Order: sequence, then structure tokens, then C-alpha cells
Amino acid sequence: MEHHHHHRGQWGSNLGFLMATVGAAVGLGNIWAFPNKMGKNGGFAFLVIYLILAATIGFVIMLSELAIGRKVGRSVLVSYQSVCGRWGTFIGWLAMLSPFLILSFYTVLGGYCVQYMVLNFSELVGLTQISHLSGAESFQDMLTNQPVSILFTFLFIAACYFIIRGGIKDGIERFNKVGMPALFIMLVIVILRSVTLPGAVEGLKFMFAPNFAPLKENFLSVLSAAGGQMFFSLSLAMGITVTYGSYLSKKESLIKNSVLVIVSDTLVAIMAGVAVLPASFALGGSGAELSGPKLLFITLQDVFNAMGPLGPLFGILFYLLVSLAAITSAIALVEVLVTFFLDRAAIKGRHGSRGKIVGLVCLAVMVEATLVAADGLGSNGLWIPFHEAGLSLSSSWLDFMDFISEGVAMPLGALIMSILVGWVIGPKLVREEVCVEGNRFGNRLFAFYSFCIRFVAPAGMLMILLGQLATFFTPV
Repeated sequence: MEHHHHHRGQWGSNLGFLMATVGAAVGLGNIWAFPNKMGKNGGFAFLVIYLILAATIGFVIMLSELAIGRKVGRSVLVSYQSVCGRWGTFIGWLAMLSPFLILSFYTVLGGYCVQYMVLNFSELVGLTQISHLSGAESFQDMLTNQPVSILFTFLFIAACYFIIRGGIKDGIERFNKVGMPALFIMLVIVILRSVTLPGAVEGLKFMFAPNFAPLKENFLSVLSAAGGQMFFSLSLAMGITVTYGSYLSKKESLIKNSVLVIVSDTLVAIMAGVAVLPASFALGGSGAELSGPKLLFITLQDVFNAMGPLGPLFGILFYLLVSLAAITSAIALVEVLVTFFLDRAAIKGRHGSRGKIVGLVCLAVMVEATLVAADGLGSNGLWIPFHEAGLSLSSSWLDFMDFISEGVAMPLGALIMSILVGWVIGPKLVREEVCVEGNRFGNRLFAFYSFCIRFVAPAGMLMILLGQLATFFTPV
């Protein structure tokens, strides 16, 4: 296959690529799933297991995805096809289906974040009072107000449209280079406020005190929680790493970049915990919800309401930070699909218009997101597939979309990919791509990589896949 790289964009700098890839990896999961899972599954002990899994499975899958993307320099489908043949077509389609379905609910949740930012802003300037409402009441009001949910989902998707329309360098990179450092600074400010609240120490103990009971009782479930969190937190098998890698210059070190993305993502996840949990323990009381949308929109809104006159200000900061985390991930998911259509046009010898393609992809996302927004996490009585079965995959449209993408398509795609790279095409292909333009892949590190991609990654991905199926097939 001929490579015409001249018409394809490229990252302006390695820092830009890094910020964008870290932005893609840092999402809502870091903020609402990681801290609680860490606390529940043995605190510091969970963190150690998480880091071991990130180093053995996360690193090798991320490195493989980056290498395949950069080697072929095309969309995720074409990249997998040209490297893995017929099976590549299958995992390529899975890696396109996942981002599309995830966007159906991710944009709605992003819209909720923006809505809460606006609520806190109007409270601050004295337009409305929400502080007399409990977080649970304002959340229920939001879920059942379908037109407003749909409107904010539209605004969120429109923001994605305007960013991506600018292209890889002038759109995505430019936004992330400002957005990610801003997110980091806001996180530090919220942390400083959170840990200085009286009673905050309980939250820190919950997170960092090694609690070996869960490890003794059920080591496998802790392993599976850590594995799942690592896999989804790093945004693997969504086509993102392959797509972003396809725009990366041959000069850059894939190994260094993989490590930096993993370290940054983990750091933000831990920081998010330090921002969220001490405050929840200090002000939310023992009945506080500590994970999922309820943590974000009920517990934390209660926290800001309880902070007094400065509460809304921290509310604006926090929800702006969460909106940024959501949007940097959403633009990566949209770009996976946009790159596919742009490359398809290029392979056929046409020049696809980025603006038009981004518009059409966003329109398609808006259609499916409208359904999820109207459903309001299952609170508006919409018909949901398999709902009669009463399983957790069918309690809301969000759960159903999540089941297909994160429950099946992503772990299955990563499982097959690691087997193909390990056993069919061989780890040498990745080594060759890592070593272009004088970059090194030391013998010891390569031996570690080969062992992990052949044995550890497939076993780990199988475990994560089975763990996901078990979660979704539990009765609600």
C-alpha cells in the first residue's frame, strides 16, 4: 500500500501529542471510578496491583497500538487490516464500534458536567439558588428534564465539532496544550481546598491505608477490578492510541511516550481521588455515594453547597475541570471516526473535507446521544433492550451502550490484538517500528515486552473480558 503522508496532518510537537494522548486517557473514569475502587479494594495495595498491571499489560498494549498506528499511518481499521490481515478487519471494526457507542453516553455525561458548571455559576452571581436543594434533588431534576439534557448534550458535541474541525495540529493539539495544564492546575486548587476541610483525613485513610482484608478474602476480584480500571482508564482498544499514533513523527520514541502517558494518567487518577474523597468524607457524611455519576453530581454538589459562600466558586472550578476531562476524551473518540472517513477518501484518491466529515460524525453522535439523554439514566421510562431481563446491562440506555462497547468490544478486541501481535505477526514487527530513526529497544526490555504480549496480556485481557461479562450479567 502506498503511503502519502503529505496530505495527512501531523502533531506539531511531541509535547502536543503527549498532551492530546494524556487528555484522551484522562476522562470521567479517572475521577469517578478510580478513587472509590482504590479505597474499596485495599487502598495502597490496590494501587500497587494497578501499577503492576499497567506496566505489564497496559504498557505493552499501548506500545503495540502506537507502533501499529505509526507504521501504517492510517485509520485504525486500515492499520489493523494491513498488519493483521483478516482478523485485523474484525478488530478494526470493533475499535470503531466502541468509540461510536461510547460517544452516545459520554457526550450526555459531558453535557451534565457543563450543566452543573452553569448551575454553580448562576448560584455565584446570584441568579438562582440551588444550595437549598440537596444534590440528589438537583440531580433528579436534571435527569427528568429531557429538553435541557438534550440541549446541553448538543452544546457539548458542538464544542467537540469546533475543536476537531481545526485538524490534528491546529485543533486537537492546540486545545489540549492549554486544556491539560489548566486541568492540572484546577485539580491542585481543588485538592488544597479538599484536604484542608475538617475531617478530610478519613478520606485520605480510606484511599491510602493498605487494607489487606479484600486481598485475603477475594484476591481475584481485586485483580479484576484493578485490571479493568487500568484498561479503561488508559483508553486502550478504543482506536484512540492507533489513530493518534498514526499522526506521530518517526523521530519520536514510542517507549518513552507510552510510559509518560501511563504515568500521567495514573497521577491524575490519584490526584482526582485526593480532590474528591477527603471532601466527600468531610462533608458528605457516611451515606455519601462514592462512585459513578452520583459521586460527581450528588455527593460533590452537596460538598460545594456545604462550603458556604465560596462553594459555588469551587463548584465552577471542579465542574470545569471535569468538563475538560470529558471533552479531551470525547474529541479523541470522534477523531477515530473522522480519521477513518478522511483516509477512506484519500485511499480512493479523493480529498475528503475535514469540516464536512466532522459535521456528519457529530450529527450521527447527536442522534444516538439524544436517545441516552432522553432516557436520563433510566429515569424516564423509555424502552431499553433486554430491560425485561432485569440485568445490569439493561437498566438504562447508557448501560446497554456501555455493555456492547466496554463490556464486549474493547476487551475482546484487545485480547485478539495481543494474541495476533504475540503469536501471529510476532513482536518483531513492533520492535522494527520502535527502532526507526535511531530509537532503541533494549534487549532486556524487548524480552520483557515479548513475554508480556504473548502470555501476560492475553491472560489479563481474558480475565478482564470475563470480569466485564460477569458485571453486566448480574441482576439489578
